[in-house]
Amino acid sequence: MLDMCQVLVYLVTLSLSVSRCDPGWEGELCERCVRSPGCVHGTCHQPWQCICQTDWAGRFCDKDIHACTHQQPCQNGGSCFDTGEGEHWCSCPDGFYGKNCELRAGPCTKSRSPCKNGGTCLDRDGFADTLTCRCLAGFVGPRCEEDVDDCLMRPCANGATCRDGVNRFSCICPQGFEGRFCTVNWDDCTSGPCQNGGRCYDRVADFDCVCLKGYSGKTCSLPVPQWRKERPALSRRDPGITIPQPDHATRQGLAALPAASPTQPVREQERLLKVEVKELLSEPSSALAHSQIVGLSVFGALTALLVSVTVVVMLLCRRQEEPSRKPPRSGERGQAEGAISFLQPPAPESRKELYLDLM
Repeated sequence: MLDMCQVLVYLVTLSLSVSRCDPGWEGELCERCVRSPGCVHGTCHQPWQCICQTDWAGRFCDKDIHACTHQQPCQNGGSCFDTGEGEHWCSCPDGFYGKNCELRAGPCTKSRSPCKNGGTCLDRDGFADTLTCRCLAGFVGPRCEEDVDDCLMRPCANGATCRDGVNRFSCICPQGFEGRFCTVNWDDCTSGPCQNGGRCYDRVADFDCVCLKGYSGKTCSLPVPQWRKERPALSRRDPGITIPQPDHATRQGLAALPAASPTQPVREQERLLKVEVKELLSEPSSALAHSQIVGLSVFGALTALLVSVTVVVMLLCRRQEEPSRKPPRSGERGQAEGAISFLQPPAPESRKELYLDLM
């Protein structure tokens, strides 16, 4: 608890001492001047001064006057010389250069940076036997002399033409596409091409219109002609043939249409459709009737011949079957019955007699 009280008393005393000193002075009795900000090896007699001490120089007294003796900055066998103002310079041997002879004159220095197109020459600070070039994006080759074909990977889509540039490419888009890679399909319905309330559907470099009833065409600009159904009248020549006849109003409408001149073509909505139907009637000739009679006669003769042949064949077959139906003799019949009696039993005789009596 006592330590905390002492700290508080010290802080209060310090704040009072600081607050009562004029700007540029410090200390309990405001006896010390404030040095210039950044002053390293210096003092002051007045506020904001930086008076360098012995062997130091510079604005902030940060440079050693005897750097060659104290620091020996020259490398790789270089000779150091002081300038007396806190600076030095080094005399470098052959093959080395730099402020302190820290760099070696390697392949990059001897070749005067042969890398092209902004490439960086690397030779391990001159200690490498050969140099290498670190190329920027878009260039290849030992000296970065070759431009990479940026169109090799075909970045442009939808059949666009790729044009190679220096570390870049550009796409020339076909009609209907846009964007850096020609991947955006241009909306052909933006301009509202469909007329008369038609609905537009975008396609690739094209559009389709769904027209309302009564209109047609690519942009629904052509009205569909409305044809009236006329009642057909009978012809004088043949009552089976009907020819539509326009009424009086239709004939007046046709007569009122203006004739088209060579310099003023007829518009689409004023064109008329003319349909002619012709039917030729011919009476059956006598030659056709004669051929039908001949055909019927031949067919009848062939039918009669076929019937006759069938009857003859049936008669011949019946004559051949009559000898086989003659009754066999008694001896032969007995032998036949004896031969097959063991195979099948004889029919009961009582039934035969009964059958004969009934007959």
